[in-house]
Amino acid sequence: MNFTLDLNTVWFGLVGVLFTGYAILDGFDLGIGALHLFTKSDTDRRVMINAIGPVWDGNEVWLVTGGGALFAAFPEVYATSFSGFYMAMMLLLFGLIFRAVAIDFRSKQPMRWWRQFWDVSFSVSSIVSSLLIGVALGNIAWGIPLNEEFEFVGSFWGLLHPYALLVGVTTVALFMMHGAIYAVMKTDGDLQARVRGWVNNTIIIFVICYVMTTLVTLIYVPHMTANLKAFPVLFIIPILNALAIANIPREIHHEREFRAFLSSCASMAALLALFGIGMYPNMILSRPMVDYSLTIYNAASSAKTLNIMLIIALLGMPLVIAYTISIYWIFRGKVKLDASSY
Repeated sequence: MNFTLDLNTVWFGLVGVLFTGYAILDGFDLGIGALHLFTKSDTDRRVMINAIGPVWDGNEVWLVTGGGALFAAFPEVYATSFSGFYMAMMLLLFGLIFRAVAIDFRSKQPMRWWRQFWDVSFSVSSIVSSLLIGVALGNIAWGIPLNEEFEFVGSFWGLLHPYALLVGVTTVALFMMHGAIYAVMKTDGDLQARVRGWVNNTIIIFVICYVMTTLVTLIYVPHMTANLKAFPVLFIIPILNALAIANIPREIHHEREFRAFLSSCASMAALLALFGIGMYPNMILSRPMVDYSLTIYNAASSAKTLNIMLIIALLGMPLVIAYTISIYWIFRGKVKLDASSY
């Protein structure tokens, strides 16, 4: 790999930062959804939903912004991914919609069957959405069939191969761990004690999935480690990732939930950084015809467009970050149910 800090590389990093922000912020929303049915009482389930109630829709701003940045900077990638993954994208969209509907509709009626239906919808949609996000990442890393015009020539079922599903399951486990830590931070009393026990279990499940995914990647997807081998200094990232994961149970044990959450965020950022390093300079790898891959150069907008968009991004990013910080500051602290709660 020849690394050059040009506009294309800068935009590769910016798009990665935006999607990393989405994964970190909406990841705990999806994780809490995946864990939702492990709570039994109606009050506990309301607490879990209200833990993310004020922030879940704002977290999705990062997904919209990331998609917009991808469209502006790398339109060919946007077109190929959204057309090739059309069915998967629609399923993800339906999953996110049903999650939103379940949050808003669950407490509108007191009937038990009504709330159970939306509880199941909330949990299933969160799991399916997490799985599809992971499957998409797995396919991008593995490679998808593209023709000389950069058009996807595979099928939806072809995307559900073992490696992509393994990455999908690992993503679900990661989000569940992230969500459990956030739930500990936002709850108290008996519910917090139970959720605290979930954290170690979700860490164990995630570590098992992560180790399996790493081994399979080293054996069957060796191109994802080529850049690490070319620049050994980058091995600091997987080392920091391992330290961040190991620090989580330590912080939970000492009841420092916020530090545990920061460690989880750092782990997710490190994992996506490793994904970006492994892919660079490819955006979508073509398999088996590698020459048809979309890179940060053959899929990018003009230099003038990238330059103008960079100025807009530098002006807009601080606003998004300030908005996110302000929302979390306003709704800090433990969840307390009242008449206006979900």
